[in-house]
Amino acid sequence: MKKNNRYASWAWIPTLYFAEGIPYFIVNNISVTMFTKMGVPNGEMALFTSLLYLPWVIKPLWSPFVDILKTKRWWILAMQMLMSVAFILLTLSIPHPASSVIKAGVTPISLFTFTLILFIITAFSSATHDIAADGFYMLALDQEDQSFFVGIRSTFYRLSSIFGQGVLVYIAGVMERNTNNIPLSWQITMAVTAVIFTAVSIYHAFVIPRPKADAMRLTESTKGKAKEIIYEFGRTFITYFEKPGVILAIFFMLLYRLPEAFLLKMVNPFLLDSPERGGLGLATDNVGIIYGTIGVLFLTIGGIIGGIMASKWGLKKSLWPMAASMTLPCATFVYLGMSHTTNLFVIATCVAVEQFGYGFGFTAYMLYMMYFSEGEFTTAHYAICTAFMAMSMMIPGMFAGYLQEWIGYEWFFWVVMVCCFATVFVTYFVSKNIDNHYGRKITKA
Repeated sequence: MKKNNRYASWAWIPTLYFAEGIPYFIVNNISVTMFTKMGVPNGEMALFTSLLYLPWVIKPLWSPFVDILKTKRWWILAMQMLMSVAFILLTLSIPHPASSVIKAGVTPISLFTFTLILFIITAFSSATHDIAADGFYMLALDQEDQSFFVGIRSTFYRLSSIFGQGVLVYIAGVMERNTNNIPLSWQITMAVTAVIFTAVSIYHAFVIPRPKADAMRLTESTKGKAKEIIYEFGRTFITYFEKPGVILAIFFMLLYRLPEAFLLKMVNPFLLDSPERGGLGLATDNVGIIYGTIGVLFLTIGGIIGGIMASKWGLKKSLWPMAASMTLPCATFVYLGMSHTTNLFVIATCVAVEQFGYGFGFTAYMLYMMYFSEGEFTTAHYAICTAFMAMSMMIPGMFAGYLQEWIGYEWFFWVVMVCCFATVFVTYFVSKNIDNHYGRKITKA
């Protein structure tokens, strides 16, 4: 019976976490590439696409309602169907600016008002789906199976990243080459996304199980309990901000990734922009391969190696080498900005080095959030930490485009290198207060 349950879980866990990743990468990554190719100026593009992070910043605020209203299964299917409709409407409503406007890079963001509204709906639906999917995972599986499938779910989430940032961008590039029509190429790409995501959503309606533990909590007999849940939820916020060292922890969570937060928003525009504007002038399909596939692959490898090394060194010993790997590889983009090389191998190598460093360095960030969340409300406090994590990417990204337009790509990358001092600064103070043994695997003598 146990084996049968595990076999049944293979039918929905991989596809659920693949579906969890697609809307996130569409909203936060592909939107950047699409608006750039449509000729939207970097300042407006970066501001509005960064604001799309907001649902992931504030999602802890409505997580209790997902917990007590309806079932997790209902939330999963409802959000997937809502996102399917949003993707279909995106396909049908993508504007078609004149090619001369696109080429001049002066397409007004106001032309994409309805597109942005659909992205916002998708973002809130995706953030809600994340809450429901992770909760359902814990309800539908026992602890043994949770441990067994944790690597599987992470793998398929990463595959969704490659599909979103790599395959879909590659499709857009191929369509652009064949049709010489940028808006049409993105319309076709969104159509592919809509078909695949809708098919997966319909599939889930039949294969996602109905575990007894996944029951709606809010009934006439449990309204008092629901109020207690909301009260406890409020108490988690109070206790979070009463934790010792909370101010330093918040500064660390906001500043440790500052160089990457600026860099991430401008990588694809830099790769795509013409040499006359300071970019490398790569074709869209090449960006899909280099950044969306090779970059994601090395990001994943960096994360895996980072996890292995952190388990040997512990968090305290890991902080400095991981902070260095988070910051120093940013210099690869200083080199690209100065050299304007057209050698695809060199560009791919630079992207791979930078993404590997980010994946390796990000491990310490995740470990620190776990470390700071320990206590009475570990899960809830960790959720609040992830809100600061999303905020650390949203706020710098809002200004990255305007900064780049002001000083150009080359000087922008030098500013990114200066931001590395913020990482060093917070790492120095945080490292003093971490337990020497936290995160380290204890070997028996």
